[in-house]
Amino acid sequence: MGLFSSPLEKQLERHYADMFINMIGLPPIEAEKTVKEMIYKAKQIVQQTGEDKFPPDMAERIINDPKMKPTYDRRKNEGVKDEDIRWWWGLQPLERYMMLQVDEFYRMTLFIKEIQDGKSAEEAAAMVRKYHPDHGDPNKAKVSGDDAPLPEELKDRINIYIEKRATTDPEQYKKDIENSSTFNALIRKEIKAGLL
Repeated sequence: MGLFSSPLEKQLERHYADMFINMIGLPPIEAEKTVKEMIYKAKQIVQQTGEDKFPPDMAERIINDPKMKPTYDRRKNEGVKDEDIRWWWGLQPLERYMMLQVDEFYRMTLFIKEIQDGKSAEEAAAMVRKYHPDHGDPNKAKVSGDDAPLPEELKDRINIYIEKRATTDPEQYKKDIENSSTFNALIRKEIKAGLL
């Protein structure tokens, strides 16, 4: 792991290790070890899904290929725009899966913290759903409606929204989160209102 890293892997390793060190205070050695494990797992997922064999024009195929229309329409119904598809599918597969790995890391970190604070597993899981977006295929999820997973293509817009709300009106943002059944429900409400 890491001995024969590609330039992209080295770039991702540095970026996410720095993020873990600066944002959550992980010691450098632990941050680097965690990120290397994530890269290894992300590479395995890319190979398992076969996304490393996808054509470079995957975004345009999703948008323009009649065979992809059902997939495209489902995403559009969730608020995904053409530029979201181009952004997400324009990333390298390893970049996409690293983003999802990092999301999962933050979700698991909050879950463990809630358990340590005395919450049951069910309560801790509910808290994670309340404060973190959950991405995936809404049609394959156990949860439906506004709480269902959000398409990955919305990830960049959601991150921009989170940063903006957290810095411009943190108190109202916190109230909005607390008044929503899940973070995904808040995001869907904001998309419908044209605020995201």
